[in-house]
Amino acid sequence: MSIKQISAFVENKPGKVFELFKTIADAGINIRAMNIADTKEFGVLRLIVENTEKTKEVLGEDTIVITTEVIAVEMEDKSGALCGILQVLADAGINIEYAYAFTSPTARGAYTVLRVDKVQEAETALSQKGYVLLKQEDLAEL
Repeated sequence: MSIKQISAFVENKPGKVFELFKTIADAGINIRAMNIADTKEFGVLRLIVENTEKTKEVLGEDTIVITTEVIAVEMEDKSGALCGILQVLADAGINIEYAYAFTSPTARGAYTVLRVDKVQEAETALSQKGYVLLKQEDLAEL
């Protein structure tokens, strides 16, 4: 049930992030969620997209791109909803390396994207507690 996240390394200079987003937009790829973390010399752009392979292809050889397995968990779009998810993972002894969230205009609501140290165990623990995890094919419907 995991989904694929693209991490693209972008030089930390004016216009570089724009160029990357423009390339993706010109290819007709819809970005569902994104996060940018920076350092002095480069940024790491994390993306959840409808078509991972096409995104890797259009970014070309000039951009370092890594695909990572992450989970996206559906949650109510209300205060405190994330706490239940985090409690399940803590109780299962699963470490969260990073997280970010997004909402969708569909009736499905809000989602948190989690990079965890034990993907399979996290999926099992969350599913057993009734949480819905997105599959790669769900991204086109959001």
